[in-house]
Amino acid sequence: MQLAERINAITVSPTLAVMAEAERYKARGIDVVDFGPGEPDFPTPEHIKRAAIAAIEQNFTKYTATAGIPPLRKAICDWHAAQFGSQYAPNECIVSVGGKHAIFNAINVLINPGDEVLIPVPYWVSFPDIVKYAGGRPEYIKTEAKDGFRLRAEQVERAIGPRTRILILNSPCNPTGAVAPPDEFLRILEVCKRRGVWLLSDECYSHFTYGEARPFSIAGVPEAKPHVITIGSLSKTFSMTGWRVGYALAPAPLVEAMLKLQSQSTSNPTSIAQHAALEALKGPMDSVGTMLAEYARRRERIIAGLRAIRGITCTEPQGAFYVFPNFEALLGDDLQCTSDLAKQLLEREHIAVVPGEAFGAPGYLRISYATSMERIEEGLKRLGRFFQSASAAP
Repeated sequence: MQLAERINAITVSPTLAVMAEAERYKARGIDVVDFGPGEPDFPTPEHIKRAAIAAIEQNFTKYTATAGIPPLRKAICDWHAAQFGSQYAPNECIVSVGGKHAIFNAINVLINPGDEVLIPVPYWVSFPDIVKYAGGRPEYIKTEAKDGFRLRAEQVERAIGPRTRILILNSPCNPTGAVAPPDEFLRILEVCKRRGVWLLSDECYSHFTYGEARPFSIAGVPEAKPHVITIGSLSKTFSMTGWRVGYALAPAPLVEAMLKLQSQSTSNPTSIAQHAALEALKGPMDSVGTMLAEYARRRERIIAGLRAIRGITCTEPQGAFYVFPNFEALLGDDLQCTSDLAKQLLEREHIAVVPGEAFGAPGYLRISYATSMERIEEGLKRLGRFFQSASAAP
């Protein structure tokens, strides 16, 4: 079968592939410690679920405006202003089928064949493939574990070329948990402004930060708006991953272009989910503090547990709910790469993780601590057993 070149240029999301493989094991009755999922393990708050039920009962089940119902667009702008100090109007907002959809729309309306998009490494798995699908070329900027995987403005300056159109900055970062300090974020913005490059800021983990790191949006900086595309999602902040509601905030002409594309692909996001999202943004945010406190506790435990295993080094994440430990010292003849390691961990110890190759970072594994402390303890026990038996092998 001959398929279009654009679809042959991309692959299935590696994180979704890991989830599917873990589900096959679970379907056979195997107890899997699943460190793969990139979603909160908390339920959607009750008041949000009740809003969805009310929407069904009141027959809000029809098509809506493609860009989202007007009250939700306004609520997104108001919420973002309250949280981050930005100033967007509803015509500068589009509601999408999750944050990934908003990123897909933005890149596809800006990138022509041969245009370049700068992507820091390690990167979220979908960034390069979305760029390739649009006909663009991903250009990678390597960040270092010793610097907390933080992107620096001077790296951006050096990487920009004549065909560079967009820099993607995901902070807090999936997979590393790196958080761009506000002063460095400002310097990166200044480079982008001066060189005529869009700064696409992926804020999907904005409210999960630890220690001295705080939620921050570059869109809250005066004069940033003409140069920034802000991508947000209700999936993580409000534990609404399956509801599929995301958004983009950007200059009105860009939003209009994204609306044109969305009108010919998904049309509107689900009407019921939009009403739930409206309640989430206008209602209490107590659940965020509850989740964050528990994630902070799990984060501390999993870092300590990983560092106790000889040969593993682990940079402390400042945000999100992942650790990204380095396993290079434990690779060898039988384990050539972390893809091999991830496969062996699932087969022998029934631990699901995502290999670093999926994020452009061989030698690492992404481990999600969006799971219970009991499962974290069990997973650490199995990891220790795996590497103890591996070191004891002749």
